[in-house]
Amino acid sequence: MRHASPTDMPQINPDILLWARETAGLSIEEAASALQLGGVRQPGAVILRSYESGEHAPSRPLLLKMVKVYRRPLLVFYLAEPPKRADRGEDFRTLPPDQRVESAGALDALVRDVHVRQRLVRTTLEEAEEAVAHPFVGSVTLDQPVADVVTRVARTLQFDPAAFRRTRTVEDAFAYLRDQVERTGVFVLLMGNLGSHHSNISPEVFRGFAIADDVAPFIAVNDQDAKSAWSFTVLHELIHIWLGQSGVSGGAPEQRVEKFCNDVASRLLLQDAELDDLPLVGMDLTGMAQRIGEFADARKISRPLVGYRLLQRGHISHPTWQDLSRIFRDSWLKERDAKAKRVGAPSYYTVRRHRLGGALLDLVKRTVDEGILTPTKAGRVLGVKPTNVATLLGGA
Repeated sequence: MRHASPTDMPQINPDILLWARETAGLSIEEAASALQLGGVRQPGAVILRSYESGEHAPSRPLLLKMVKVYRRPLLVFYLAEPPKRADRGEDFRTLPPDQRVESAGALDALVRDVHVRQRLVRTTLEEAEEAVAHPFVGSVTLDQPVADVVTRVARTLQFDPAAFRRTRTVEDAFAYLRDQVERTGVFVLLMGNLGSHHSNISPEVFRGFAIADDVAPFIAVNDQDAKSAWSFTVLHELIHIWLGQSGVSGGAPEQRVEKFCNDVASRLLLQDAELDDLPLVGMDLTGMAQRIGEFADARKISRPLVGYRLLQRGHISHPTWQDLSRIFRDSWLKERDAKAKRVGAPSYYTVRRHRLGGALLDLVKRTVDEGILTPTKAGRVLGVKPTNVATLLGGA
């Protein structure tokens, strides 16, 4: 009996190796470390680059490691060429080209993950005979008056600004708003990385992502952003769903659609009348920033949101808005760095449940109990191993 020789094995296109790493959101140094490549004589990045350039062919044990690290099926590595880039829907961002390239792999991996979960959820709803087309998806256009859309969205959400502001913290305010959004049939995830802090995606790269499916609409909010900004982001992405648009958001509101979503979201959280009562005349930038901060904190909203609304109302100039935005960003970065040094983080399962949201946890728990969703598929929806599904759902 003739045994297969190395030359009989299917050849690996090195472009596949490069594509798999980049779409996993890993730098060559991060991937080499995860694959346990390198040593005293030669750095891991150099070794991995030799595989990606075609200088050397990876062994099967190394391919199996790549399967795990890059989160790809083994058969993918034997394709003739890399698959086309994951469809993000529309890209509403206004990032510099170099920043888009730098973040493309991680963002594609995150978007792909959300799409897989969304498709599983839609299938689960259909198998449970709970699939209902939501009439608000794609129900508005950019030509409609912003005030009319604000009224319609607020009525559908049964959103009470007073209840939102009575909450104790900005996290509680977001929880109230998230619950109102999820009651309409939209699933809201907090996702800012690929499963660990090593793969965190900056809010400067993306703030939110929406899938405007009529049965299982999804919103992903980048939880690497300031918590006070989450409420605005979830509303911004919700308006994309009402417009019937799937895609990635972030950056300056230079596109018409982004400005529309910003205008609706910001007016839902802050009405003109109370904004017009905010006294800023005669103040320098420092005084303005402090006054706006106090105003925003009292209403559980972000400082940039208040600054944007002041610009809308003509109370500050565009240069002043830009200066204030820089001050608010620097202030947030300092606060974030200070919090990162504190100890006493919540447990893994507590954090995971918070990121998944009540609507998704309830659906998975119910359909697992009914035998509709297997532990393996439940783990894929929840982003955990099948063996961890029961523990995660146990506290839901």
